[in-house]
Amino acid sequence: MARMLYCLLLYLGAPLVWLRLLWRSRRQPEYRQHLGERWGFFGQPPGPEPLIWLHAVSVGETRAAQPLIQALLQAWPGHRLLLTCMTPTGRAAGAELLGDDPRVLQAYLPYDYPGAMARFLDHFRPRLGVLMETEIWPNLMAAAARRQLPVVLANARLSRRSARGYARIAALVRPALERLAAVAAQSEADANRLALLGAPRISICGNLKFDVSPAPAALALGETWRAALGSRPVWLAASTREGEEVLLLEVLERLQRPELLLVLVPRHPQRFEAVARLVRERGLRLAYRSQGLPGAEHQVWLGDSMGEMAAYYRLADLAFVGGSLLPLGGQNLIEAAACGCPVLTGPHTFNFAQASADAVAAGAARQVADAGELETVLGELLDAPAKRVAMGQAGRDFAAAHRGATARTLALITSAGR
Repeated sequence: MARMLYCLLLYLGAPLVWLRLLWRSRRQPEYRQHLGERWGFFGQPPGPEPLIWLHAVSVGETRAAQPLIQALLQAWPGHRLLLTCMTPTGRAAGAELLGDDPRVLQAYLPYDYPGAMARFLDHFRPRLGVLMETEIWPNLMAAAARRQLPVVLANARLSRRSARGYARIAALVRPALERLAAVAAQSEADANRLALLGAPRISICGNLKFDVSPAPAALALGETWRAALGSRPVWLAASTREGEEVLLLEVLERLQRPELLLVLVPRHPQRFEAVARLVRERGLRLAYRSQGLPGAEHQVWLGDSMGEMAAYYRLADLAFVGGSLLPLGGQNLIEAAACGCPVLTGPHTFNFAQASADAVAAGAARQVADAGELETVLGELLDAPAKRVAMGQAGRDFAAAHRGATARTLALITSAGR
């Protein structure tokens, strides 16, 4: 009954889905591409090779899945891998990371309409499905169960806030979770929350993001930037979200350090120009990454590029990881730690609670209560190079100590797929 009501709401909301795609395409024209795939209509069949299917909703999940994808291709010779996502940036990240591999196909996962999901599974006919993190779709899981397709939830995480939300619609969520062949949870807390909602066969496998090694080319690019900027102090604000940039620019102005360069990298590329306007409105001198290196006169360097976060971390003296000054849940700080960059976060890290708490405990990160404390801690660390070096080394040690999730997750998937 709950799924029938869910389907009715989906069908009633179909015009809004089209309007949302058109609205988003105003800033990202890529949303007008591959529209048929959104509804389960695909081109030529994928070929005779059996397929493993992995779904990663957007950029972060796609990058986290990279070591698992390589492990799956190695463990299942003779198979191809279908990588699906929901956003153009996720699709672009997949092409960047894996586009040269002829064994990897890419497509959008359709919206969760019964017919669309049936067409998707019947077209590609995967022998095994892997969903990354918290991608649970009731009609997809029902369609997979009818086709006896084992589906594993990998790198699974569930914040306290999300668990409360899912509990309100337990009649819809529980049957979908119960259909999973296995769950690879990031932490014990994630496992407990998923178990309370009905997820079966849960194993704690750790966070796959610890197994993602920074690309050597990106690290080399960051070192090139560092050499070009010389001894100029660099503060990176990484993966910032709407509403945070104003706070961060105010911190920059109050610090009153003319030599300090703020590298500002918004989380979503469609916001690049809006953030640039914010910088100019404050009278700050702005340079764009896409136009080259900043000059000595520039105060803000806008990171309007994709796939270069490791380079930014290698350049920076310290980094603030965004989504955390406002109640947005935070962003992944593991990459910063692996690059040896000292990390600062705000108080709102519930989407990455375990990793954030562990990084703070390891001395790799410091958590601040608000923008005022961020200003204080930034000033302190900019004047304490030895402290920054110690935090950077603690970050490398922290990242290295938590590796191994890929092997554990692969073993779970292999067992479920037999």
